[in-house]
Amino acid sequence: MSTILIIGASRGIGLELVNQYRAAGDRVIATARSDADLTRLQTLGAEPLRLDVADSASVSGLAWHLDGEKLDVALYVAGVMDRASATTPPTQAAFDRVMHANLLGAMQSMPQVLPGVQAAGGVFGVLSSSMSQIGLVPASNAWLYRVSKAALNMALASARFDYPGARLVALDPGWVQTDMGGAAAALTVEDSVRGLRHVINTLTPDDNGRLIHHDGRRAATW
Repeated sequence: MSTILIIGASRGIGLELVNQYRAAGDRVIATARSDADLTRLQTLGAEPLRLDVADSASVSGLAWHLDGEKLDVALYVAGVMDRASATTPPTQAAFDRVMHANLLGAMQSMPQVLPGVQAAGGVFGVLSSSMSQIGLVPASNAWLYRVSKAALNMALASARFDYPGARLVALDPGWVQTDMGGAAAALTVEDSVRGLRHVINTLTPDDNGRLIHHDGRRAATW
């Protein structure tokens, strides 16, 4: 039985990760903000942990909650979308909302979570996106979201040097039928998560610091 940490497990991909890891018999620690979501996670058999990645004070207590844990897999799934294009300047509020949830929360979590991952020789993954790839960017839509995920990739790639006993990867779940992806998306959340779990289970040392798609393709460029 492996110990799995899912940061951002109240809905969508995070919730489905809880479902599939629990179905596989793993021990799952899962974070959410609201009482209702924490109760739901507990009902699924996860160990619920209250955490708001947009609140630095909340994130600062993560190391205390995880003290002594060896984490075979830890995944930062929390994130928000902003669909505005480059014709619209981001407001301060929009910038803070997206960058805090997608980037700052992850960067504040890494030094608290990664020692436990390294102790287990485990995997730490951040949920990124193909929309983060600078070399392949096709349009200006969701430019703030794209910037946040590109920066997240850099944070992940940089952090790996301080935790050589862990494998750190950026994971692209694909275009998924969630609240963020919409009903027209190509992938069900179940299929996306099955793909992500397979990727995590088949990582090699050469994958450390890379962006990997849900179907196993290794990104040739950031």
